[in-house]
Amino acid sequence: MSASPFFVVSSGRSGTAMLHKALSARAGVEMHHEYMVHITQPLAVRRYLGLVSPDEARLVVAQTHAAAVHYSGATHWGDSSNKLSWIIPELAALMPQAKFIHLVRDGRKVSGSYFRKLGAECYDDASTAILQAHFDNPAAVPAPPPEKKYWWPVPREGAEDADLFRTFTQFERICWHWAEINRVILESLAALAPERQIFVRLEDLHEDPVAVRGLYDFLNLSCTDADIAIFHRPHNVNRPEDRLLDDDERARFDAIAGTMVQRLGYAGRAEYVVNY
Repeated sequence: MSASPFFVVSSGRSGTAMLHKALSARAGVEMHHEYMVHITQPLAVRRYLGLVSPDEARLVVAQTHAAAVHYSGATHWGDSSNKLSWIIPELAALMPQAKFIHLVRDGRKVSGSYFRKLGAECYDDASTAILQAHFDNPAAVPAPPPEKKYWWPVPREGAEDADLFRTFTQFERICWHWAEINRVILESLAALAPERQIFVRLEDLHEDPVAVRGLYDFLNLSCTDADIAIFHRPHNVNRPEDRLLDDDERARFDAIAGTMVQRLGYAGRAEYVVNY
């Protein structure tokens, strides 16, 4: 292959656009944000739900990401996309030299950002019901079109939280998503060699130049002061506003995602307000 592939996997609303902007500025790096999303997002959800086999998923990845890497003239080829979080095993098998950046952000900020800023395309009641009906009876209920609003995972058949999920509000579904996608990422990356992966908190990239330099070292890229400066300000901000979760939202988030808060090292940290 002509390029060294790497993939930023996350829950979304965690700095993937920031990494896209920072790494796109580097000579020799072909960087994407949600590459082929109209294909990758439905594929990822179908794979998570068991509606396609590993072989079927690998074929699609081979025809998209692996093909793009093969024909790239760059030294590095990257995609920063939460959609890839569900198909890490397929990416890793097809591209054994690929590296993975597990990018995380405080789940309270992620959940609030999705709910307030992207609620029309993320777990709205109607779209979630359509996907759930298709998953419950794929032979009789046609799949929805490949629009973002439809393709957000629901619990798999037999999961402990499958019945409870059907009673969730939109905000609770988003909280579940943050916890579950990070659980899947951790589980998938545990099967890979340590040298193929790095764990990074968005807050650390914002506050600590050492974290930025460590990320660039992992990708075998030099790091300048200009690179570090990119991480000082938020990106992909469709509405430059932020607020803390209210008491009810915080209680609901903690009930659903509290275990993952502990695993990712956010327990005991105060929620912050983003300064735009």
